[in-house]
Amino acid sequence: MTLRIRRDAPARWSFLILSVFLSCASVRAQSSPDPGPSGNPSPTQFVDITEQSGVRFRQVSSATSEKYLPETMGSGVALLDHNGDGRLDIFFANGALIEVSMPKGKQPDKSEERFSDRLYEQQPDGTFTDITARSGLRGKLYGTGVAVADYDNDGDPDIFVGGIGSNVLYRNEGAGKFTDVTTEMGVSGSGWTSSVAFVDYNHDGFLDLIVGRYLDWDFDKNIYCGETEVRAYCHPENFGEISPLLYRTDQGKRFIDATEESGVSNYPGKALGVGIADINRDGLIDIFISNDGMEQFLLENQGDGTFEEVALFSGVAMDQNGNSFAGMGVDVADYDNDGLADIVVTNLSNEAYALYQNEGNESFVYVSDTSGLSQITLLYAGWGVRFIDFDNDGWRDLFIIQGHVLDTIEITSPHLKYAQPPFLLRNLEGKSFENVSASSGEVFSVDFVGRGLATGDLDNDGDLDVVVSNLDSPAVIFRNDGGNRQNWIQIRTVGTRSNRDGIGAEVQIETRSGQRQYATVTTTSSYQSSSHPRLHFGLGEETEVGKLEIHWPSGIRQTLTGLKANQLIVVEESE
Repeated sequence: MTLRIRRDAPARWSFLILSVFLSCASVRAQSSPDPGPSGNPSPTQFVDITEQSGVRFRQVSSATSEKYLPETMGSGVALLDHNGDGRLDIFFANGALIEVSMPKGKQPDKSEERFSDRLYEQQPDGTFTDITARSGLRGKLYGTGVAVADYDNDGDPDIFVGGIGSNVLYRNEGAGKFTDVTTEMGVSGSGWTSSVAFVDYNHDGFLDLIVGRYLDWDFDKNIYCGETEVRAYCHPENFGEISPLLYRTDQGKRFIDATEESGVSNYPGKALGVGIADINRDGLIDIFISNDGMEQFLLENQGDGTFEEVALFSGVAMDQNGNSFAGMGVDVADYDNDGLADIVVTNLSNEAYALYQNEGNESFVYVSDTSGLSQITLLYAGWGVRFIDFDNDGWRDLFIIQGHVLDTIEITSPHLKYAQPPFLLRNLEGKSFENVSASSGEVFSVDFVGRGLATGDLDNDGDLDVVVSNLDSPAVIFRNDGGNRQNWIQIRTVGTRSNRDGIGAEVQIETRSGQRQYATVTTTSSYQSSSHPRLHFGLGEETEVGKLEIHWPSGIRQTLTGLKANQLIVVEESE
């Protein structure tokens, strides 16, 4: 059931409009799971439903003997409701043809059908139909990062696709049609785009863009790396750094390059992941960027249109020993339910994934070792990562997609693997994580060369599902079976003075027993991917949310009370 709260409703909402949309689906029967590595069984199973879903996407990297670095990095995936029918659709970015010899200035060719980006529309029966041909989203560049949001506040989601050499922005025209507005909006950019985020950093009610760029690299800068007999992909240390791009919107009519004026140009890096949240609780959205092989960035919003890089000062630049690492995927969320946004960063094998616990006062503690994350992840290479409460117990767990970057790794390091299984790590009440992968479904025993990861409630049954884009192999859809055994609530924000999606809004819920959870509305996290902005909170055995508080980017604070569990609540920003 969907509960819609009108913007003219008072704080204790008396005017409600009910419409059937989301219901508590019957729990699917399943056998008792075997114990996982931790010895504790998982309460849910993730099931691979790709074949029955109708999704037939395969990312194509166009690998060559020249070992061009983009061949290793994969393409992103996005979950969006493109037509507003209440069912999530799937968009995949894809590669393009790379020739063995790429003359200076030549870009990869996307003309062959196998390189097409894809839009899959979900049907009422839960299957997906490929509508790319009529959508205008076939693409024209070697696709990397994807970001989705309603940049023009017209009520439907638009799509930004990053690429090698340039980017493209598609405006949603409705009825499954998208128009390329890159030139008129001024966001073609340059360089090698990785992850991208829509964020209203100046609180003017319209979404801006932060575009992560990976390396100062081009095809004519490719060099030979590896042994004489075995050529390998080069380490990023062989190439220079490059700053992110920041675009400030002019009321949704055009984007203005604000990279210089904002100070972002002062921080060249090797960006792979981007996450947003109000890190220091000052009412301004900050930006975290995971960098490969160097210190991480935390761009603190100064409130005057500029950013200051404070990662070293805040304790999130390196690991606990002062070492940099291969920062790849990232998520920024409150995993310990203390009202402060924490940070997780995935890394290469032989580097534990980094978990930073927010202590307040702009200070973080590196807790990979004490949380158990180091021991679990040391031999793995992680990309897409999301804090999701997969079992609805009120604590955000970790879903991680993995696969090494080097296709020769098993030759040079026999103890490591190129293709690797995904991980599901259960949150033990904010203190540590346990690996429940082995007891959570056969999908966790399959090796993938994973890259992009997006999460959302695909079947509207009250638990979170997962879509993965793999390198040079078919994408997969993992359905969550059993997560809805416990109660939940979902929040969809609709801005009026704030941006239409409510991106950047801070939402806190408190149950009748006093348990609190906190989340930021965003479509950005993971690696080069975009999830739906609908917030999901597991409630365990709680049947009611006593209080829901929303702090909108406009500054408006809105409070709702007495909300029953197991429904989607659509909240329109109050006046």
